[in-house]
Amino acid sequence: MRSPALPAQPPVPSSGKGDGRTGTTLTRFRPEVQGLRALAVLLVLVYHLEPELLPGGYVGVDVFFVISGFLITSLLLREVTENGRVSLGRFYVRRVRRLLPAATLVLLVTGAVSLVVLPVTRLGDTAWQLLASALWVENLYLADQALDYLAAETPPSPVQHFWSLSVEEQFYLVWPLLFLLWALAARWWRAGNGVLTAVLGTVFVTSLACSVWMTLSGDAGAYFWPVTRAWELAAGGLSAVGMSHGSLPERLRLPLGWLGLAAIVASALLYDSGTPFPGYTALLPILGCVAVIAAESPSGPAASVVLSTRPARFFGDISYSLYLWHWPVIIFTPALLGRGSLGPLGVVLAAGVSVLLAWGTKVWVEDPVARHKLVRTGRAALALAVCGILAVALVSAAATHRVGRMASVEFDPSVHVGPKALEGGAPSSEMLYPSPIDAEDDVPRTYDDGCHAGFDDDDPSDWCAYGPDDAESTVVITGDSHSLQWIPALEELGEKRGWRLVILSKSACAFTDILVGRDGGPYENCQEWNRETVDEILEIDPDLVFTSSSVKGNPYGLGDEGPEEVQRVMGEGMARLWDEITEAGVPVLAVRDTPRVSQDVLDCLAANIGSPTKCDRPIEQAMETADPQEVAVEQVEDSEIVDLTDRFCVEDTCSVVIGNVLVYRDSHHITETYARLLSDDLATRMDQALSRTSQKSLP
Repeated sequence: MRSPALPAQPPVPSSGKGDGRTGTTLTRFRPEVQGLRALAVLLVLVYHLEPELLPGGYVGVDVFFVISGFLITSLLLREVTENGRVSLGRFYVRRVRRLLPAATLVLLVTGAVSLVVLPVTRLGDTAWQLLASALWVENLYLADQALDYLAAETPPSPVQHFWSLSVEEQFYLVWPLLFLLWALAARWWRAGNGVLTAVLGTVFVTSLACSVWMTLSGDAGAYFWPVTRAWELAAGGLSAVGMSHGSLPERLRLPLGWLGLAAIVASALLYDSGTPFPGYTALLPILGCVAVIAAESPSGPAASVVLSTRPARFFGDISYSLYLWHWPVIIFTPALLGRGSLGPLGVVLAAGVSVLLAWGTKVWVEDPVARHKLVRTGRAALALAVCGILAVALVSAAATHRVGRMASVEFDPSVHVGPKALEGGAPSSEMLYPSPIDAEDDVPRTYDDGCHAGFDDDDPSDWCAYGPDDAESTVVITGDSHSLQWIPALEELGEKRGWRLVILSKSACAFTDILVGRDGGPYENCQEWNRETVDEILEIDPDLVFTSSSVKGNPYGLGDEGPEEVQRVMGEGMARLWDEITEAGVPVLAVRDTPRVSQDVLDCLAANIGSPTKCDRPIEQAMETADPQEVAVEQVEDSEIVDLTDRFCVEDTCSVVIGNVLVYRDSHHITETYARLLSDDLATRMDQALSRTSQKSLP
C-alpha cells in the first residue's frame, strides 16, 4: 500500500520581502502551501478509494515530504539565523504538540475497532503494527514484511499508513542535528549558507542515488526505508535555503507554478503500481512540488490562485487528520457493510466519514492543543509520548490475548488425520490444526534453514541438501515455492527410502527458460537462475528431478494474451529445460499445481470454525488455470506429471479443511502439516509415474 507522508504545519518565513534575508524577513502564511497539502491528501485519498481513477495518486506522499522538508528547514534556518543556535527541546515539544494528540487518538480508536471488526487472524499483525506506529518505526516493520516472501498475502492493516509519519519522525531526529552542527560551525569557523547547502546537497544526492539503486535492484523494502526517502525531504530543505536569499524573477514564477502543478498531476495520472518507485521516477512530482513552492504567489493567473481557494485551504487545514483517519475508515467500511470490497456506496461513505472525522479532530483536538499550548515543556512532551505508547500497547496486548486463545491447538494424530478422512470414518472436530492463527507459519523448515532462494539470490550452486551424503538415490527439487511446499512429504519419503534431497528452488521462479514477470517488470534474475540451475543439476547427476510451479506464472511481455497462449509459452519453455535433463538420463517428475482457494481463506475459517465448508471453493474456480507443466510433459520423453487433485477436491468442491487439518496457509500454498500427511499418497503416485519412464524404479 502506498500512503501519504505527514507534514508539520509551522508558519513559513517570507521570501522576497524586505531585504530577502531570513533573519530579517517577517513570518507570513503561505496559502498555496496549504493548497499543496490539500492536493496531496486528495490524491492519496482518491487513490486508496478507487486506484483506477488515479493510478499514480500515491505521489501525494512525495509532495508531503517536500512540504515537510521545506517548512522544517525554514524554521530551523530562521532560528539559527536569528538566535545563532537551535533549541532541540523546543523543537521536539512543538513536534509532540502538533503530531501526537491526533495520532494517538486515531491509534487507540483504530485498535479498539479492530478488536470488534477484524477477524482474529488479522489481529496479531495489527497489534504489532499498532505498537510499531506508536513507536514511529512502522516503515521499518513494513520494509521487513516486504522482504518476507511468506508475508506476500498478508492483508493490509488499518494502521500501515503510519509508515510515512514514521519516516518523518526519523527525519525529525536527524535534521535538527545538522542545523545544530551548522550553528556551531558558523560560530567557530564562520561557516556560511554555502556549507549548509553543501551538506543538504550531499544528503540529496546520496539518498537519491541509494533510492534509484535499491528501487531498480528490486529491493522490496525500498519504498519504506528512510534512506530512500531522505532526498525528497532534502529537496524541500534546499528550496528553503535557496529562497532565504530571495525570490525568483517575476517572469519565471508564473509559468514555473503551472509547470510544477502539471508535473504533480501528470505523475498521478500516468504512474501506476508497475512504475519503479521511489527511484528516478519520483523526481517528477518532487521537482513539481519544488517548482510550485518556489513560484510563491506571482501576479496574474497563477497556480497559487487555484491552490489558495477556500476549498483548497479547508482540505489543507484538515490534511493531517484526514490522512490519519482515511485509511482505517477504508479498511473497516467493507467489514461494517458486510461485503468484500468498498463498492460505489462504500467509496462515498468512506470518503464522507473520513472528512467528518478529520474535521472533528481538527476542531476538537488539534486546535485546542495548539491554541492553549497544553504541552509546553519537555517533561510534559515526554509524559504525553510515554502515556500514548503505553495506552496503545494495552490495546495491542488485548488483541494479542485474543490471538493466543485461538492459537493454542496441539496436533493429535487420532483427530487430525488429514487426507485419511477422504476414505471415510474420520472424526469431526472444531479443533483444527494448525489453527487459522498459526497456519501462516506452518511452512517447510527449508525457509528457516535459508534453503529457498529469494528474489535477489542468483547463485544456485549454494544449495542445501537433506539426507545422508552416501544415500542410495539423490533427488533434486527445483521450481518455485509450489515445489518447495512438497518438501515435508518428500522428507518423510526420503527417510524411509534413503534419499538425499537437494533444494534448488527460488521464490516466484517457475522452472522455465523464458523471461517471466514479477511486480509488473521483468524477472531477469529468475531466467538466469534457471539456466544455471540446469548446469548445476547436470553436475550433481541426480537420480530424479522433482518440480512443480504455480500456474499463475506469466511470460513477460505477453500483455493481454489469453490463458491458452500463456500456458503454451510457459510449457514450451519448461520443455526446453527438461529436455536437457532427460537427455542426460535423469527423469523429470512434475506435480500438478494445487487448487487455489480464496485469498482470505484464513479469515474465513476464523469466522466459521464450526462450519469450515463455507470457505470451500468450486473446482471450476479452484482449477480454472491450466498447468503449463502438462504441455511440457507431452513434449519431453522420460517426464511424467503426478496429479494429486483428488486429495484436495472431492466431486465438484475443493476443501480448505480435510480431516480436521487446514489444507492451506494462504490462497495457494498448502500447510506443512497437510503436505506431510500426503507423504504416502505422493509416494504411490510417484512410483506409478516412474514406472512409465525408462527408469522403472527409484529406491
